[in-house]
Amino acid sequence: MPPRTVVIGVDSSTQSTKAAVTDTETGELLAVGRAPHVVTGEGGARETDPEVWWLALCDAVAAGLKESGLSPSSVVGIAVAGQQHGLVTLDRAGRPLRPALLWNDTRSAPQAAALVAELGGPEAWTARTGTVPVASMTATKWRWLRENDPSNAEATASVRLPHDFLTERLAGVAATDPGDASGTCWYSTATGAYDPDLLERLGLSVSMLPEVAATGGTRIGSLTESAAEALGLPAGIAVAAGTGDNMSAAVGLGLGGAGLLDHPVLSLGTSGTVFAASRTRPASTALSGFAGADGTYLPLACTLNCTLAVDKVASLLGLHRDDATPGGEAVLLPYLDGERTPDLPTSSGLLTGLRHDTTPQQLLGAAYEGAAFTVLRALDELLLACGLDPADPEVAGRPLQLIGGGAQGRTWVETVRRLSGRPLIVPGSGELVALGAAALAASAAGGGDPVAVAARWNEKSEDAELPAVERDTETWERIGSVLDRASEPLLGG
Repeated sequence: MPPRTVVIGVDSSTQSTKAAVTDTETGELLAVGRAPHVVTGEGGARETDPEVWWLALCDAVAAGLKESGLSPSSVVGIAVAGQQHGLVTLDRAGRPLRPALLWNDTRSAPQAAALVAELGGPEAWTARTGTVPVASMTATKWRWLRENDPSNAEATASVRLPHDFLTERLAGVAATDPGDASGTCWYSTATGAYDPDLLERLGLSVSMLPEVAATGGTRIGSLTESAAEALGLPAGIAVAAGTGDNMSAAVGLGLGGAGLLDHPVLSLGTSGTVFAASRTRPASTALSGFAGADGTYLPLACTLNCTLAVDKVASLLGLHRDDATPGGEAVLLPYLDGERTPDLPTSSGLLTGLRHDTTPQQLLGAAYEGAAFTVLRALDELLLACGLDPADPEVAGRPLQLIGGGAQGRTWVETVRRLSGRPLIVPGSGELVALGAAALAASAAGGGDPVAVAARWNEKSEDAELPAVERDTETWERIGSVLDRASEPLLGG
């Protein structure tokens, strides 16, 4: 019997790094090493020193290998999936000039509005990049940096996304993939390349950016001697281009050209997202029209306030996160960090509908409902972007895959089930972002199409399938009415 070979899929998220040691042949998750990150900032600021990510990657890989009990010599490839949109600025020696601006840093909302106006409105941006700039996007953060920290902007020799920065540390090659690049708003999903006019408008040049590989599973180089020493891995193993976290989750689920197409996914994490892999290039100003990691498209809607916002409400009420009941007449829009969908970057939370008999448990349930409603309302727009009719019974009955940390929470699952009226599938494969990155690493090591690799691995996965329940249209309409009627002064938008 040939010796076991493994790949390492790295999930570098907002709060931590996870390194999944995965059997190359079966996809068995042998071990997961973890290391935390530090996020700083008050108000709209959210920043992390990129060196923290690198140290956490080293620690997580070491922990994963130790837990697996395998020799480093069994590792044949590695890939990184990172939080999208973050702005990393490097000097000429490749060192970070300042902490990275993270995806949930909302200070660049004025710059986003200015960029939208400069190009002629949302439709113009959708036609070019697939995505309308909001405060989350990298282009708006770069514009903010030039206006508010001009000395560091002027000193910037290279601009990277979080996963690009880590991949370059691994292979010594400046590379990215279409998926993560499509979240910058300076990459065109229409042409599949950086948009020279937009770069000029932003004061960037192609020479400052990484080369875009064909897919996230493309081998862009080999692990360098210095990186191998830091990680305790063999030098020369395959390094994949990697991708953004949402694109990697899609790969981990087997969504893409060699797998499922047009099947919606709802991810419940720090942010709430709904996405699907499609061959149809999305053209909706309400969505982020991203590229997939495998050459498909990944239309996506994202909300800033999901599990952390609801946990904050639970903490304020002194309740356990699952000590919740349906909200009754209460409506709570938990926009504690501003909001991205709808685009209300400076908004705050809104509570209405209180009565004498409203209970703390109902208030917590209302927070769940408000967060779930916000991301579920984008689902019809997502389906339309995939060329589907949401009213078609076949489409309406298509299962919604539920992933992320919230998918393990009873109240999250039941709230989504009740408000969507759809059957749910909770995949048995854990750590989907890291698993997708592992499939990218396996592809780079010679394993073929990464989506096909993940789909083969998933054949042995034991998924939880929950039948549809009658949709709670009363709660749905009540929340929608509040959101639609709330003026900017009420929401602080």
